[in-house]
Amino acid sequence: MKALIQRVSEAAVIVNGDEVASVERGLLVFLGITHSDSSADVERLARKIPVLRIFEDDDGNMNRSLLDIGGSLIVVSQFTLYASTKKGNRPGFADAAPPEKALPLYEELLDRLRCALSRRQVGSGVFGAHMSVRLINDGPVTIELRT
Repeated sequence: MKALIQRVSEAAVIVNGDEVASVERGLLVFLGITHSDSSADVERLARKIPVLRIFEDDDGNMNRSLLDIGGSLIVVSQFTLYASTKKGNRPGFADAAPPEKALPLYEELLDRLRCALSRRQVGSGVFGAHMSVRLINDGPVTIELRT
């Protein structure tokens, strides 16, 4: 499992012209799921993401977490994180889990994060939909977590 985490001053997900999720100060998490991922991988990410200290303290050091600042997050499923570009110019996606495997793990992560934070602090994209993602990366700060 891969999570590409961006610290944002604002972010939103739009599907068919409708804003389905938005946050101000917080995190935008792009989530990639592969064939071997399981609930154990979900648990690791759900424990790590809320306490990842990537927000600045009063001295300008990255020493505060999403929990510390009372921020929100959006999780967007993104199978393209498992793109292979080893051959040719067209990416292959054989390493990405099929929807019947990925969707339950995606939903499990959302549930666990909603338990760790409050329900109103966790937004999501629409699994399998064509989405427009608008964000302002703060820093910029982008961190990749792998399980």
